[in-house]
Amino acid sequence: MKPSKLITPPPTLPATAPPLVHLRTRPVSVGNWRAFLAVARHLNFRAAAEELSLTQSAVSRQIQSLEEEVGVPLFLRHTRAVDLTTAGGQLFQTLSPALERLDAAVRMVRQSAGRKNVAITTWASFASMWLIPRLEDFQRNYPDIDIRIDASDNMVDMETADVDLALRSYVPGSQVHSAIRLFGEQLAVVGSPWLLKSMEPIRTPADVANFTLIEAGDAHRMPYFEWITWRRWFEVNGVSRLQPKRWLYFNYAQQIVQATLAGQGLSLARMPLVADSLAAGDLIEVLPDSYRLDSPLAYWLVIGPRSAQRPEIQAFCAWLQLQAQLTRTAIGEVSNTEPRAHTPS
Repeated sequence: MKPSKLITPPPTLPATAPPLVHLRTRPVSVGNWRAFLAVARHLNFRAAAEELSLTQSAVSRQIQSLEEEVGVPLFLRHTRAVDLTTAGGQLFQTLSPALERLDAAVRMVRQSAGRKNVAITTWASFASMWLIPRLEDFQRNYPDIDIRIDASDNMVDMETADVDLALRSYVPGSQVHSAIRLFGEQLAVVGSPWLLKSMEPIRTPADVANFTLIEAGDAHRMPYFEWITWRRWFEVNGVSRLQPKRWLYFNYAQQIVQATLAGQGLSLARMPLVADSLAAGDLIEVLPDSYRLDSPLAYWLVIGPRSAQRPEIQAFCAWLQLQAQLTRTAIGEVSNTEPRAHTPS
């Protein structure tokens, strides 16, 4: 019997690691990105070159340079046209809106260069219900001053933010140093004329139970918001066990007033924000003013420290305080008893 022939296995080769790709980290030229967007929109180098006022070879070199920078092909070249690769499509979706925002920002900077402007931050309901309706008067008297309003509930640092003025509501003692008081606040029961005509007259606080009552749905968010609720109005007026026909909740004062104007119910409205609607007869205060509810909130003007000396800021603040005086008169506030506030020690 012949011994079996031993078969020696081939030597095991060491695993070969994939080649390292050295990705470039320097920023890509904006010109290359613009060439990419033009080609991606037209899917044609010649049309892209015409849009950019360049030669077709120059655009081709920019795309080649961009692909080298990114590390992958961005286009599939065909005889008469091109298509985006998967990577190219991803870049196009991200890059197109980004450059559009950049171009819009540059246009805004160019338009405002050398022009006088006032940047204001306030919350949306105050902007739409009190400030914006009055701005035409300021623009008529100061047509060369541009106004920019940032309507947001977020508080900003006036030392660093790109705003000149802040209009906010604060509980006395909590406002920033040297804020200027504009007016205080009371709440009144209001409704639309046609709703009130269609229902039984309201003669006592208990009569509001026949209506849908509209209120802020997030009154629990801050402790002092509890002071401006229907529940507190019930307690103050001796009807704490009252249950209305139904409740309707919103998050913003503007929504509450819009629903009230539409006849969807009664609201406990902030007098400074509905004074114009009451004067015009669009809303009616349904009980004598002795049933108004005092609010702990007041409305304040804060001037950014870097803006106070500019003439356009001074002009706007003077106009704003005149408008505040008119509002104090409209809501029956006798005087501005707290003209300037200081941070408590």
